[in-house]
Amino acid sequence: MATLLDDLSAALGPGGVVTGAEAQDLAKSPWTRLGSPVAVLRPRSTVEVSAILRLARAAGQPVVPWGGRTGLVDGAQADGALALSLERMNAIEEIDPATGVMRVQAGCVLQTACEAAEAAGLLLPLDLGSRGSATIGGNISTNAGGNRVLRYGMMRDMVLGLEAVMADGTVVDALNPLIKNNAGYDIKQLFIGTEGTLGVVTRAVLRLRPKPASHNVAMLAVDTFEALSPLLRRLDRGLGGALSAFEVLWPEFYKLVTTPPARGTPPLPRGHAFYVLTEAMGGDIHSDGERFEQVLAGALEEGEIVDAVIAKSDSERAALWALRDDVGQTSRDGPILAFDVSLKIAQMETYVADVRAAMSAGGADGDRLVVFGHLGDGNLHLIAPMVDRTGPARRALEEAVYAPLRTRGGSISAEHGIGLMKRAFLPWSRSPEELAVMRTLKAALDPGDILNPGKVLGSAEA
Repeated sequence: MATLLDDLSAALGPGGVVTGAEAQDLAKSPWTRLGSPVAVLRPRSTVEVSAILRLARAAGQPVVPWGGRTGLVDGAQADGALALSLERMNAIEEIDPATGVMRVQAGCVLQTACEAAEAAGLLLPLDLGSRGSATIGGNISTNAGGNRVLRYGMMRDMVLGLEAVMADGTVVDALNPLIKNNAGYDIKQLFIGTEGTLGVVTRAVLRLRPKPASHNVAMLAVDTFEALSPLLRRLDRGLGGALSAFEVLWPEFYKLVTTPPARGTPPLPRGHAFYVLTEAMGGDIHSDGERFEQVLAGALEEGEIVDAVIAKSDSERAALWALRDDVGQTSRDGPILAFDVSLKIAQMETYVADVRAAMSAGGADGDRLVVFGHLGDGNLHLIAPMVDRTGPARRALEEAVYAPLRTRGGSISAEHGIGLMKRAFLPWSRSPEELAVMRTLKAALDPGDILNPGKVLGSAEA
């Protein structure tokens, strides 16, 4: 190991290899467990990332890529491994307003990239709660979703091309800037959503959209679950494709984010069955607002909503979104376990009821389950009180959440990935044939199993 670290120091230069107490300080995150890495490597270029992987492979030393360290499934846990941080590869290399394309290094923080696009009169649509710390490379490796998937799709839909480094140090230049390119296999897909197990993303070409001229946001009160789907269809149809978000808050979550110590105040009275945060982004600042109000008025007349408040300024829009983003309130009464699932909207009400019942039957308090989510794209977040970090109680809680998905054809992970925390349940959402293809890819591209070993599929020996 000493020889390897010496070789890495020579390749990376001053500040490129961090060890000891400083490395342990870097391995601290409020979001996830990062373990105790042997060293934290901080390359400045793709050439240096290539050198790292070439040396590590020769030594048989595992490497765990780090982005913003905001993942929620222990996908960046680096115990006994070299942590590869891309924090110094954070440049925005180019924005082309004519074609609506951005080229950016993987360590660039999402919010920084979004602000740069906005300054150029464009929109990078990806939006999520950790926008101020999550990185583009991390977003790509987990195929991040967020608040606007309903209109703009997942991160996969924004990546036109990328550059990645393979386990042996080979640099794959697939920095395609074209929307249409059917020239053979789409190599970039090997690195999107695979959590750094097949290669390390170093740069990306992202598709930008025109910056919206209008931005309308409202909080709606709904008293029956059955009204949610018709309301979603009404908004999508009536707004002519401008609907960008349809977030649903169960009453337990709404109460948490509108009562002290939370800073938010209730824009609508508590006591309703559901609250919907909806957003539309359009091209006409005058007519879009009028249309937004007309569509909501129709929903009120038809009884799909029972109350509404429409933001009239940037500050009011920000205040409504701040309620949805204040997820930290879910842990104010003690440790929690966060779940991220997807299923058909029509099945969600019975699914949540089944989870609550299974939790209570297993000794947990089903009434303390907090639910919210990107309902427009079928994604629910469930927050349960942590009964035990390890052992049978945790396993029972996980089974209470995941087992009802099996009969409903749902997924154990909508946007957070698999990492270490969900790998035991991956067969509940993927067929044996799919898992066999995944293992074939892993064995072919990383035969030494040095890239983020143990994540997603488990170790090669397992």
